[in-house]
Amino acid sequence: MPQFIKFGVVVFPGSNCDRDVAYVTRDLLHQSTRMVWHEDSDLSDLDVVIVPGGFSYGDYLRCGAIARFSPAMQAVIEHAKQGKYVLGICNGFQVLTEAGLLPGALVKNRDLHFICDRIPLKVERTDLPWTQSYQPDEVITLPIAHGEGSYYADAKTLTELEANGQILFRYCTPSGSLDTDGNPNGSLHNIAGICNSQGNVLGMMPHPERASDPLLGGTDGIKLFQGLLD
Repeated sequence: MPQFIKFGVVVFPGSNCDRDVAYVTRDLLHQSTRMVWHEDSDLSDLDVVIVPGGFSYGDYLRCGAIARFSPAMQAVIEHAKQGKYVLGICNGFQVLTEAGLLPGALVKNRDLHFICDRIPLKVERTDLPWTQSYQPDEVITLPIAHGEGSYYADAKTLTELEANGQILFRYCTPSGSLDTDGNPNGSLHNIAGICNSQGNVLGMMPHPERASDPLLGGTDGIKLFQGLLD
């Protein structure tokens, strides 16, 4: 394990999970962590950039649609092109799709209401830094909190995601079954998290940072961050 990895957490007007993420990387994992204001454009000192949950710019127009034009996100795009790591959580996932770093889109939940719950997920791959601390086909539990978290993409994109192994997390039942009963929001193919074809950019609707501190009753999320350190 390296002595440290330098994390950056992007802060937009309306972000509300930025401090939760920083608590995990800085206080639980003891890694160097810098808060990146949305107008900052120099990320050269960072190894991993995290785009957190919340309501960037109030989610006006469309979730993530304004945030994609911020100076920080232009820098995040360049950061990703260099092969460095980028994680988008919830609203951050929406921002990454709007910015073109990940395919598809997040649309209104199937039942058209906000969902706040703890749900099971199946880990689809364990050969990437993001997931190497999990076991193959492991079922984990993470919180979700979103109104527009249903993953949508056209048939060609879905076929490519499946063929390339870009789906890292799927919603499932507690027993690991991938069916409608285990799909809280109507996401196509039960998709909860995907990566780009290179594997260095991950977007996911569930919140791993909210399942990292033992005091909160669950630590399935911290393994995602630990995988990067290993």
